[in-house]
Amino acid sequence: MTVWPGSFYPVGATYDGIGTNFSVFSEIAQRVELCLFDEQGHETRVDLPERDGFCWHGYLPEVSAGQLYGYRVHGPWDPANGYRCCPSMLLLDPYAKAIVGTVQWNDAMFPGTWANAAGPPEGADTGSGIPKSVVINPFFDWSKDRRPNVPAQDMLIYEMHVKGFTHLHPDIPENLRGTYAGLAHPCAIDYLTRLGITAVELLPVHQIIHERHLLDHGLRNYWGYSSIGYFAPHNEYSSSGQMGQQVQEFKQMVLRLHEAGIEVILDVVYNHTAEGNHLGPILSFKGIDNASYYRLMEDKQYYQDFSGAGNCLNLRHPQVLELVMDSLRYWVTEMHVDGFRFDLAATLARELHAVDRLSMFFGIIHQDPTLSGVKLIAEPWDVGEGGYQVGKFPPRWSELNGKYRDTMRDFWAGRPLPASEMANRFLGSPDLYEQTGRRPYGSVNFIVAHDGFTMRDLVTYEHKRNEANGEENRDGFDDNRSWNCGVEGETDDPAVAALRARQQRNFWATLLLSRGIPLCQAGGEVGHTQRGNNNAYCQDNDISWMHWPELDAELLQFVRDLIGFRKKHPVFYRRILNAATIEQNPIISTFSPDGSAINLDNQPDYAVGPLAIRLSGQINQVDERGRAVVDDDFLILFNPGGNDVAFVAPGSADGETWAEVIDTTQESVPLPEGAVHVPGQSVTVSGHSMKVLCHARQP
Repeated sequence: MTVWPGSFYPVGATYDGIGTNFSVFSEIAQRVELCLFDEQGHETRVDLPERDGFCWHGYLPEVSAGQLYGYRVHGPWDPANGYRCCPSMLLLDPYAKAIVGTVQWNDAMFPGTWANAAGPPEGADTGSGIPKSVVINPFFDWSKDRRPNVPAQDMLIYEMHVKGFTHLHPDIPENLRGTYAGLAHPCAIDYLTRLGITAVELLPVHQIIHERHLLDHGLRNYWGYSSIGYFAPHNEYSSSGQMGQQVQEFKQMVLRLHEAGIEVILDVVYNHTAEGNHLGPILSFKGIDNASYYRLMEDKQYYQDFSGAGNCLNLRHPQVLELVMDSLRYWVTEMHVDGFRFDLAATLARELHAVDRLSMFFGIIHQDPTLSGVKLIAEPWDVGEGGYQVGKFPPRWSELNGKYRDTMRDFWAGRPLPASEMANRFLGSPDLYEQTGRRPYGSVNFIVAHDGFTMRDLVTYEHKRNEANGEENRDGFDDNRSWNCGVEGETDDPAVAALRARQQRNFWATLLLSRGIPLCQAGGEVGHTQRGNNNAYCQDNDISWMHWPELDAELLQFVRDLIGFRKKHPVFYRRILNAATIEQNPIISTFSPDGSAINLDNQPDYAVGPLAIRLSGQINQVDERGRAVVDDDFLILFNPGGNDVAFVAPGSADGETWAEVIDTTQESVPLPEGAVHVPGQSVTVSGHSMKVLCHARQP
C-alpha cells in the first residue's frame, strides 16, 4: 500500500477526488496504525509515517470514498496516570464523517473489572465487534439551497426525533419510515408547514452507541445522548445505506426542509461520550489519548463527571476544543444546519471546576465568523455543583428556560407563587435576560420536552410510571409539578377528560402567547402519551413513537390556529420589558380580578391566583424596514383555580370595547362570535381556563 507523508490538517479522513489524507491526534502515542478493511472484513495495517503537532498522518493515493478504516494506537497502558492505549483495541476515528455498523459487544472492549478496574487488558482483538469509520465522498450540489434565516424573534421550535416522528406514519413509504428520507417526505414536510413551526430541533443525530446493559434487557438508547462520532450522522436513520449514503441522505433532508422555509437545529452532546467511566468500554477517545480527551480526577484512573454519564470531554485541551469547533463548523458549512441546542451546556463552560461565563468555549464561538451567526441554544445546567445557570449565558445565546417550565406548571396546577414570577415568565423573563443585552428570544420557553412527561401525561399523571425501563421505577424525575385533574392515569370519566383537554389548551395558549421562543415537543399537539413514562430514553418502541392514526384532531387544529394567531400579532413576541419598572411601562399592566392594579415592584410577593395582563399594541418598535410596528391591545385573563371568576374589563375611553377572541373552554381560535365587553363590565372566566380579549386599534 503506497503511503505518502500527507498533512496533519485537516484532521480525519479527507478524500480529495484522487486519494485520501488521514490524520489523527494523539499526544501519548508511540506508533499509530491505520487499519483498512475490505468488504469481507479482512484487515490491512499501515503505519502512519509522520507526526506533526501530535497529529499522526499519511496520504494514501489508492484509497477512495467507501473505504472502511479504524486505528490502533501503540502507547502506554497506565490507568493510574490516565493512559489507556492498547493496540488490540480497534478504534473509531473521532473525525469520522460516516460510520458503518453497530457495536457487537464483547468483554474485550471492557479491559477493567469491578475487582481490577485498572486492567490490564486481556489482549483479545476487538476489531470484529467495532463499527468501522468510512471515507466519504464530500461532494453535494447545494446550489439550490437557500437558508431560511428566520429572525430569532419569529422562531417556533419543534423538538422531534427523526425516527419517532416518522416510524408509524401511514403515508410515508415503509422503507423510508424512521429515516432522514422519511422526514424529507412531502407528507412530513406538509404537516410541519401546516402546523406553522419555523424550525425542527432534532434529538441527537451524531453517531450513537446502544449501551450493552440496555441491549441485554431488550432496550435501546432511543434519545441518543451517547455520542461516539461528532461528525457522522447516525447510520440507523439512513434508508439508503451506511457506506456514506447517510451523509448524502441527511443533506437531502436539510435541503428539502429549507425549501419549505424550515430551519434545522441539532441537539448536540459535547459534554460526554458513550465510553462511560473507568469501567466503560474503549471505542475511540479512551484508546487514542485518554488523558487529553477527558477530564480526569486527581487519581487519574477516574473521570470527572458533571454530566451524569460517567465522563466529561476536556474542553480545556486545545485539541479537544478544536475537535468540538471543527464539528460545529462542519455541520454548518458542509451539512447546512442552522443552529445547535447544547445538551448540559454548563459542563462546556466549566474551567477548573466552576461554570465560567467567559470560558474559552464561549470566547471562541463568539468570535468565530461561521458559528457566531447561527442559532445557539443552551441547556443551561448540568448535574455538578453550581450547574444551574439559567439566565447567565452570554449575549447571542438563547437558553432553555427551566424557570418558565416550572412556573407555568405550578401556576396551572393551582400552586401558590408570586404574581411577579408569573408575569416575568409570561413576558419573556426580562429579569433574567435584559441585563445581558438580550431580547425576549433569550428565553426558549417550554412546558414539556423529551425528558419528562408529555403534555397529555402532564395532566394525566402525578407519579411516573417507568417500570418498562427496567430500573424498578427509580429513574426519572419525581418532582414533575404535574396535576392529574383528580384521577391518576387514564379514565373514562367524561368530566375528567374534558378538564384534561382544557388544561392542555391552557398550556398551549400560555406557551404560544408568551414572549420568547416557544419550544413545542413533537406529539404534544396531537395528545401523544408515553403512558406515564417520564424518562423514555430507552424506549425505541410505541411508547415513544408518534401514533398518527390516534391523533387528537381537535387539539391539533387548536394549536395550528394558535400558532397562526401568534404570528399575526407581534405584541406577543416583539418587545422586551424592563424588569425593574414593569408597572411604569405603558405597554404592560397587571390587574387583580376587581380591576385594581398589581404593582409588581412594590408587591413582589403578591400571591397569584386569577391574574389579568394587559398588553398595549403601541409596541414602540420598528420592523426590518424601519416602519412602526403597531398591533391591537390585548387583555389576557388567567384563572387557574376551580371556581369561576368575574374580572372587570379595564379602560375608560369612549367607545372602547373588548372582544373575546380566545377562550380555552372552547376549541376555536379565534372565536367565531366572541362576546364584546365595555370598560367596567364583568367578564366571567371559567375555572381552570383563560380568555384573551382584543381591543382593535384603528389603522
